[in-house]
Amino acid sequence: MLQDNGRASQAPDRAARRPRPLDAFTGSLAQRAYQSLREAILNLDYLPGEALRKRDICAALGVSRSPVSEAIARLAQEGLVQVVPQAGTYVARFSLHEIREGAFLREAIELAAIELVAPAITDDQLVQLRRNLRLQEAHMAEGDFPGFYRADREFHALILSFTGFRRLGQVADTAFVHVDRARQLILPAPGRVAETLEEHRAVFAALEARDPPRAREEMRRHLRQLLTRLAPLEREHPDLFNPG
Repeated sequence: MLQDNGRASQAPDRAARRPRPLDAFTGSLAQRAYQSLREAILNLDYLPGEALRKRDICAALGVSRSPVSEAIARLAQEGLVQVVPQAGTYVARFSLHEIREGAFLREAIELAAIELVAPAITDDQLVQLRRNLRLQEAHMAEGDFPGFYRADREFHALILSFTGFRRLGQVADTAFVHVDRARQLILPAPGRVAETLEEHRAVFAALEARDPPRAREEMRRHLRQLLTRLAPLEREHPDLFNPG
């Protein structure tokens, strides 16, 4: 949980942070199981290296083994889960190479997107972003870390959607997956949530001014926070990272 000043307090009981119920998602049973498990892995509710037991997941989600098996197969394709024959299924550990690759792709895509969006952003689109910022503020004040993270991701997704390129969001969701998970190590750092909100406000102000160079620079400054903080986190949490 977060304190209302944006500082991280002690993590809540792990049992309370397991996958969200399937009625929070849409699609077939397998699709919803995939979305729920994926969110839990990205949120670090399942830690890197932790065993995933299908029986426990089935009980938590209230489904049979089939949709859970399909969900795990998809997560393995994304590199979020490792299936070891005769040994079990585990949440993949962090890979610095994959995180750096994802950060490179994210910067390339999001900087190009915001430069395209900034000069022609509509008043209605600004209203959507302003509403999202208020939601971020509310989650921070309430100490709702998962809620803040969802609103954070939506802020970036909205900007990508304003390009009008229908498939861009799907490409980004796949390309950024390891970055999204790594950010969960950074956001709970003291003051980081408040800093993230201020960075989002700076991006919004540049968009509101319809100033492409300024919007690009504010977004670049925001995105590069991850890599500057990553090496210390690897030293603090070596068990969560692949060696080498």
